[in-house]
Amino acid sequence: MTNADAPLSGNQKRKMKSAARLYAVQALYQMEQTSQTTEQVIVEFLDHRFGAVYEGDEMQEGDGALFRTLVSNAVNHQALIDQMTDRALVAKWPIARIDPTLRGLFRAAGAEMTQTETPPKVVIVEFVDIARAFFPDGKEASFVNAVLDHMAREARPEAF
Repeated sequence: MTNADAPLSGNQKRKMKSAARLYAVQALYQMEQTSQTTEQVIVEFLDHRFGAVYEGDEMQEGDGALFRTLVSNAVNHQALIDQMTDRALVAKWPIARIDPTLRGLFRAAGAEMTQTETPPKVVIVEFVDIARAFFPDGKEASFVNAVLDHMAREARPEAF
């Protein structure tokens, strides 16, 4: 058995899932900024981003199935997810007024909360970490934590 055939460790699987979530946020942002379809952006990321090398830096390999699920479900269930997000935001800041990166983050997280069995607390921790990656000053991470907590309590009240 070669290294490529070896089963993945739990840590490697977690890293691939985390990378898939990050890529999903980037893909949703990209779709909002361009006229790409869901399938076009999924193919681009799977073919050209997962594990790619840019200027000597290798991009993390991601969980392709989770990535596809998050992007597809974020688009297919966008109205539901945006309504949940709006209810979690203060009245003066509907989802249309927030940063497009955060919008993509809330849509990907909402897709995972509403369309998968991933525990809500895992979704919250993962997407707060993504917020920290995009917004290192920390304010947005606290904001994301509060909004996702509200969304999770609405989507999966039995988990709390």
